[in-house]
Amino acid sequence: QVQLVESGGGLAQAGGSLRLSCAVSGRTFSNYAMGWFRQAPGKEREFVACISASGGSTYYASAVKGRFTISRDNAQNTVYLQMNNLKPDDTGVYYCAAADYTTRFVDEYHYWGQGTQVTASS
Repeated sequence: QVQLVESGGGLAQAGGSLRLSCAVSGRTFSNYAMGWFRQAPGKEREFVACISASGGSTYYASAVKGRFTISRDNAQNTVYLQMNNLKPDDTGVYYCAAADYTTRFVDEYHYWGQGTQVTASS
């Protein structure tokens, strides 16, 4: 019954920035840990970042540390991914997802959005 809708994807130049948003329906958003994943053509879906239900803990894939920031606003039922200094390797479809606990494993997430395309060109 939980639904997630991503927005904010698009085209950016290498070195540019994008901010993704994920709006979550329902009254229990604050109970879920949230994650961002991405999938490039021909590759498996990979972990990008996650945040605990309270927002007190965050974790990042090594490829994005120092460049991406995950955050959440529980009053707005929204999770964000601020992406700075984009690289061509960041290109892919980005998905937000909800889990019962903070985890980087794709199989532990129960609910998924439909994804939003991010393209970083050189």
